[in-house]
Amino acid sequence: MLKTFKLGGVHPAENKLSKDSPIEVLPVPKRVAVPVGQHLGAPAVPLVKKGDTVKVGQLIAKSGGFISANIHSPVSGKVFKLDNVIDASGYRRQAIIIDVEGDEWEDGIDRSADIKKDIALDQKSIINKLNEKGIVGLGGATFPSHVKLMVPDGKKAEVLIINGVECEPYLTSDHRLMLERGEEVLIGTKILMKGLGVNKAMIGIENNKPDVIKHMTELAKGFEGIEVYALKVKYPQGAEKQLIKALINREVPSGKLPIEVGAVVNNAGTAFAVYEAVQKNKPLIERVVTLTGKSVEKPSNFQVRVGTPVTDLIEAAGGLPKDTGKAIGGGPMMGRALLSLDVPVVKGTSGILLMPDEQAHRRAVSNCIRCGKCITVCPMGLEPWLLEKVVMHEDFERAEAEKIMDCIECGSCHYTCPANRELLDYLRVGKSAVGKLMRTRKK
Repeated sequence: MLKTFKLGGVHPAENKLSKDSPIEVLPVPKRVAVPVGQHLGAPAVPLVKKGDTVKVGQLIAKSGGFISANIHSPVSGKVFKLDNVIDASGYRRQAIIIDVEGDEWEDGIDRSADIKKDIALDQKSIINKLNEKGIVGLGGATFPSHVKLMVPDGKKAEVLIINGVECEPYLTSDHRLMLERGEEVLIGTKILMKGLGVNKAMIGIENNKPDVIKHMTELAKGFEGIEVYALKVKYPQGAEKQLIKALINREVPSGKLPIEVGAVVNNAGTAFAVYEAVQKNKPLIERVVTLTGKSVEKPSNFQVRVGTPVTDLIEAAGGLPKDTGKAIGGGPMMGRALLSLDVPVVKGTSGILLMPDEQAHRRAVSNCIRCGKCITVCPMGLEPWLLEKVVMHEDFERAEAEKIMDCIECGSCHYTCPANRELLDYLRVGKSAVGKLMRTRKK
């Protein structure tokens, strides 16, 4: 019987339109905008100024705190200016804007296609290398990877879990990466195991990817301590707490991190980036991004330099469909509508979904009928209908008491609501307000 989590979950249409599209290398753009805050935590501090010349892989912004990440230039050229640009969230953020001149790389970065299996670095050196190269989680949260490997005193990591689920509809970047660069993903997994000090890794992949499961299972035979597990298809199986429950049947306590149950979770794309950082000395300056949609001429998976305008991906996939009603950064369940198509690709950009106009409009909201569907599908055991009400009335202390901070923003409640209540919107607003309330108490 296939493994899965037990509580809640939904089954949205998968729409993996680009799953058979091999990864294409997108040409380097003429100009990039590289935000200094592409990660969870404090923004990085710029090290360059207008007029400076930079190379590919050069450090251009230094991490701004313990939870932060270095930023490296994805291109070579001249710094045009430092300015605020609109990012995928719709806010203006500081970015380093670079005019591209050629493609000159920093010395020491191995650009060959040779696969390096032998891991020379020790545990401490691996953590330092991930810090140095600006590696963050590529599954969405963009948490600095070196911090994840620094297990707190009194805690013990027992197992590394690699998230190859990619349960969000439409997105296929991890699917293609595991198919095309599976050996590098596994070497990256071994590096993470060494960095954590564990001898066991579990790779979870949903059963709608039989080609990936077969390929990775065969490759894993050559890697001691790594096993591949087929999982039942159920959203949001890629959320780390649900994946932990599915694979090792342990529940992360409310308000706690996976290390509480001996687990550390990393995305398959992160494992590949770890491989490139440690074995190739390559910073995180590019990633695979899915550009897709039902009206898109050529749904694709692109290897893209950070800072590339989203418009470049759209053009490479056949142009903007005439019936486009909304562009979403990410997938339809957890993604957010883009205010502009000129936003840059960042480390956390997994996909861009161009949604046809007929599907892009929300349906009319009606009164909650207390059907309980939102409770049934919530994978965290919350009561979304109640949380919506207390947030509407700005009763944030009640929202905190009802464990709103446990919400993983998967959108399952929003998806299933027959009254079209804007549940996810209110949950996000409530989490932000409660988070501020909690930080205020600590001051």
